[in-house]
Amino acid sequence: MVFCDCNEDNYTISISSLKSKITPNTKAIIVVHLYGHPCDMDNILSIAKENSLKIIEDCAQSHGAEYKGKKVGAIGDIGIFSFYPGKNLGAFGDGGAIVTNNENLAIKSRMIANHGRVKKYNHEFEGRNSRLDGLQSAILSVKLKHLDVWTDARIKIANYYLENLKDVAGIVLPKRENWAKQVYHLFVRRTRKRDELQIYLKDNGVSSGIHYPISLPKLKAYDYINQSDEDFFSNNNDAELLSLPIGDHLSEGELDLIVKSIKDFFK
Repeated sequence: MVFCDCNEDNYTISISSLKSKITPNTKAIIVVHLYGHPCDMDNILSIAKENSLKIIEDCAQSHGAEYKGKKVGAIGDIGIFSFYPGKNLGAFGDGGAIVTNNENLAIKSRMIANHGRVKKYNHEFEGRNSRLDGLQSAILSVKLKHLDVWTDARIKIANYYLENLKDVAGIVLPKRENWAKQVYHLFVRRTRKRDELQIYLKDNGVSSGIHYPISLPKLKAYDYINQSDEDFFSNNNDAELLSLPIGDHLSEGELDLIVKSIKDFFK
């Protein structure tokens, strides 16, 4: 495995970085529709075709997101969704799903999730137990009916932030490409005063989060890849990211408080 860098404006995979990392050993491209913003799939599809590579779409944060009118997860060879309770479409407990139009990949995925088997007791390889239970499926079936309404609320809140914080010096707001339907699992902006701002917001009754505090190449788990010192935007700016509250639970008064608190901090 080799890491690519991300874009500065929407934090999805950098096309130039991707091109520089492909070697004869490359088998697949994992694209992450991070924070609910789709990746630049036309360029990725072109690169994959030129190099005979598979495309795996990580849609864990992008339920219902669209790239040029097409749902993410249905563009590459295989799409992977998370139903962790905190996701835009979350179960009561852990869960996930894999989608694909490739029958061979579908069979292999089912086998991996079911102890390496299709038929009972006929284990063809070592798999795992990753089956989605009936309770989680029932909860997801009910919540799915509300996903579009919840998504519209997230977009509305994101638009409020983008409009009311656009002139605040000291922060960098995320960019939404005009071809993207971004579903805003998270609303993340950057500031060199991240830690100070987070404390100030907390003192004024505003919660915030850090997603993610350590760039993946810097994690001990990936020491073997030896990319922690690479001149990546992600390596150089992971200490500046701060997630603002977002979700249909927020009232107009709460949004006003969040925006006012940020503006007051940067006065």
